[in-house]
Amino acid sequence: MRKILIAILFSSLIAKADEGMWMPQLIEALNFADMKKNGFKLTAAQIYSINKASMKDAVAIFGGGCTGEMISNKGLLLTNHHCGYSSIAGLSSVEKDYLKNGYWAKNNAEELYVKGLTVTFIKKIEDVTKEVLAAIKPSYSEIQKDSAVKTTMSKIEKRAIEGTGFTSFVRPFYYGNEYYLFVTEVFKDVRLVGAPPENIGKFGGETDNWVWPRHNPDFSMFRVYASKENKPAEFNPDNVPYKPAYSFPISLKGYEKGDFTMVYGFPGRTQEYLTSYAVDLLMNEQNPRRVSLRGKRLAIYETSMKKNDTLRLMYADRYAGIANAYKKWSGETIGLKVNDAVNKKKALENNFLEQLSSDPSKKEKYTQLLAQMKKLYQEYAPLSKQVDYYAECLMGIDALRYINNYQGLFAELKKKKTGKENKFDQQLSDLRKTIPFRNFKKETDINLCVSMLKEYAENIEKDLRPVYLDSLLTVYNNDTKKIAEFLYANSPFVDNAKAKAMFDDIEKNSQVYENDPFYKLAVAITSYYSKVVFPQYNYDEIQILEMQKEYMQALKENLKGKKFYPDANGTLRVAYGKVDDYKPKDGIEYQHFTTIDGMVEKNATGNPDYDVMPRLIELYNKKDFGQYADKKGKLRVSFIASNHTTGGNSGSPVLNGKGELIGTNYDRNWEGTMSDVMYDVNRCRNIVLDVRFTLWVVDKYAGAGYLLNEMKLVK
Repeated sequence: MRKILIAILFSSLIAKADEGMWMPQLIEALNFADMKKNGFKLTAAQIYSINKASMKDAVAIFGGGCTGEMISNKGLLLTNHHCGYSSIAGLSSVEKDYLKNGYWAKNNAEELYVKGLTVTFIKKIEDVTKEVLAAIKPSYSEIQKDSAVKTTMSKIEKRAIEGTGFTSFVRPFYYGNEYYLFVTEVFKDVRLVGAPPENIGKFGGETDNWVWPRHNPDFSMFRVYASKENKPAEFNPDNVPYKPAYSFPISLKGYEKGDFTMVYGFPGRTQEYLTSYAVDLLMNEQNPRRVSLRGKRLAIYETSMKKNDTLRLMYADRYAGIANAYKKWSGETIGLKVNDAVNKKKALENNFLEQLSSDPSKKEKYTQLLAQMKKLYQEYAPLSKQVDYYAECLMGIDALRYINNYQGLFAELKKKKTGKENKFDQQLSDLRKTIPFRNFKKETDINLCVSMLKEYAENIEKDLRPVYLDSLLTVYNNDTKKIAEFLYANSPFVDNAKAKAMFDDIEKNSQVYENDPFYKLAVAITSYYSKVVFPQYNYDEIQILEMQKEYMQALKENLKGKKFYPDANGTLRVAYGKVDDYKPKDGIEYQHFTTIDGMVEKNATGNPDYDVMPRLIELYNKKDFGQYADKKGKLRVSFIASNHTTGGNSGSPVLNGKGELIGTNYDRNWEGTMSDVMYDVNRCRNIVLDVRFTLWVVDKYAGAGYLLNEMKLVK
């Protein structure tokens, strides 16, 4: 009976057609027959080629953590509103609130340059596994191995781009069993073309975040500019729109249930091959802890943001970032529990060991490996708690993060005073530019400090705290409100006027500022964690990674009937599946698309997350949906499919079997967020903005229909 149960549980772990984030250069060898069987009509070379234009040339890393796609031969890029959110917020002011009211350039001259924003294209991907692994000697310790690998990766990166003007990076796959080089081209002149108002681009707010049914027109448009030679260039009015090697045709035909879909993008991070011990820690300790701490911070930010538009704009981007992970982790935990994740991982481990029964020595080897991993996770768990309370609690206090920047400044000043080479003047100049603090309100931060120090005091034992922090808690009898009042009242670092004046005499009176109580607290926290916690934590992580590497390779070699795709690591991937509905629980079934009718119905509830500009209601009442309506005359907003996605896939193109753009990926369903750890084809769905709704907003709502003239529309 036990073997039957294990077999049943294990069968649920075998990769289905919908599961996986596959490397595009290996698609033909691993998945192409299956893709064709499921409805893909093109060739593997049309997905990825280094010699001819292919889809890879139209997919880009947008900023630091999203995907964008080329939708014209004039550099027009489509991504999510939430991916462009910080750029739009940075261009906004109370007087010109593009975040709140939206923005649409009527011509190229009105497009707004976004300082610091980059768009990165992949030029080629190359397997460099042999060269990297050759640097590891059998006698090396884990730390020596890590150092040798990093040194070799750096050499490969530099060699690959000599004399090219390109950039590059090497990433490990399968926990370091394989390594690949990515040669890239980075464009730095990127301009905002258009974005809908926030209450359209972020329709549903936190109420609907990670939720289906969804009605969120989550998109924004930018344009990539280049030199006249079509090469990356710093911002210059003389730059011209970039001409990509490939841009996606856009389908107005739509989709139906069961249709093939493909997502092409840069998924951030998954952990599909964790052991049961790691999943247990994540599900029962790490996620609940992080969710609790973020929830308390969100409540404080929300109260502050409701006071006025200045504070709303100040904290909008930070709030959105904190809230996104907060809700994702909450859903992930629920999904892992419902999916019985720990027991399914145990079943995989047991099945793996049973597969080795014919080779007793090998079975004993990997039995011992799993036992060692279990013991290591027991040691790692309390360190993980410490790190969570550092990152999510102490560093959740904005002032502490700001003040940390001054530690490097004073270190450079000491070098300067002793005549050593230093960067003091440059660092001082950089810090001057941060005053006044653009995203800091003292009253808000005091509330954060009170709350976070209270959480820390209640959950971290006295002997595991920085001494200076513990002494403050002792002196003030754990009254964190009094501690915060003392810190903020006596520190020039958190007062804009005093901080600005401080720079004028910082060399002369550096000792005074280094004795500032808030500065001393920041130093004490940094010193304690860097000397006491992080060394052991990082060492354990290296050990876990090395064991996970060995376990991963053993799984690949010994578990038959399972295709192993590498975990997401921010590199270019293909996922494919089908448009599909799903049943989250007994008695509930969701269909695969939503329409503008649902937006209007939600708007009528009075929930502020469902507010929309009157113009949208006016257009809806006219039913002027034009060529963007489906066969029944409905204007669809979003749809769901079974593609395996994660963070970083935001903004990714969603394509039909002919490689035509049918939507932009922007989220997952809450019941399926555990797909970062365990994919379930019955529950996991990616949420996609129907490109026809995007075009309707551009054309009918924004009056920017001229943009459609540069797109290739397939009717």
